Amino acid sequence: MPVATMPPHRHDLNASARSGGLRRAAHRVLVLVAAAAVGAGLLTAPAHAAPTVDEIEAQIDKKWEQLEPTIEQYNKVRAQLKVNRKKSADLQKKIEPLALQSELALNRVGDLASRYYISGPSHDIGALLVSAKPDTLTEQLTILDRLAAQERKEVEGVLAVRAKYDGEKQKLDALIVTQTKQQNDLSAKKKQIDAEIKQLEASMPKTTVKTAACPTINGVVSEAARTAIKTACGKVGKPYVWGATGPNSFDCSGLTQYAYKAAGIYLTHHTGDQWNEGKAIARADARPGDLVFFFSGLSHVGLYLGNNQMVHAPRAGKPVQVSSITTMPIAGFRRPG
Repeated sequence: MPVATMPPHRHDLNASARSGGLRRAAHRVLVLVAAAAVGAGLLTAPAHAAPTVDEIEAQIDKKWEQLEPTIEQYNKVRAQLKVNRKKSADLQKKIEPLALQSELALNRVGDLASRYYISGPSHDIGALLVSAKPDTLTEQLTILDRLAAQERKEVEGVLAVRAKYDGEKQKLDALIVTQTKQQNDLSAKKKQIDAEIKQLEASMPKTTVKTAACPTINGVVSEAARTAIKTACGKVGKPYVWGATGPNSFDCSGLTQYAYKAAGIYLTHHTGDQWNEGKAIARADARPGDLVFFFSGLSHVGLYLGNNQMVHAPRAGKPVQVSSITTMPIAGFRRPG
């Protein structure tokens, strides 16, 4: 019995359709696998480690090396500009009366010329021409010539001095224009570098505490400790007053109480109680923000900053300050909160 066969062209079409279907199915599988991998974080771009505090500080130092010469150049140009502007103003004060003087002298010469042009020689000169002896006439004419020459000399002298001052002022004014542009350019450059430094400072990890009165402190992992450190460091320079708890004067436990109160942690105003209110910490494990106590009777306390430094209210006559913890016998460390 003859077997029915499919026309060759139909066979090719079905094979092609099956091949296309397999490709589409494989593509869908790959898409699903990729989506799952992305969701699981397997195909994410490699993460770059954030710069460390030391790296950021190094970048700030480098920017500052660029900024400091710019600031000094700016100060130099600004000082020169101030001097030159004063010189220009002083010259202007000298020029103004010279301008008036030269104008008056020129007016006198102009009046003399106009008089002779309109009315001719005066009656006295006419009389001299008719009746005077030759020697007398010559003498009178010489005097008149000298008078005219004196007028001319006066005008020339005034104009020469004025021209000198005008020339000096023009040079100064041109220099002022140049220096003003330099000052503006340097100011713009300073602002740009300032902005870059601020951006770098803003990228400091939150575990870094940086205040004007204390050293930069790294690794302050507790938010409460960061607040306490900033608060205590903000009081550097305030006087020691026995029994005071701030805000303008402190004793030792008054300062630590005030600092942690700002962080929402309330300590008793007494070193012995603060010792008991905190968690005991070994010296090797002490972190910035811990309390450090001194003497066997726990008679003194400070806020530890790391690197063997603390901020504390030392004693009467010494204001709140940063100092070493090695100057007194350490009784131990406690961590509030």
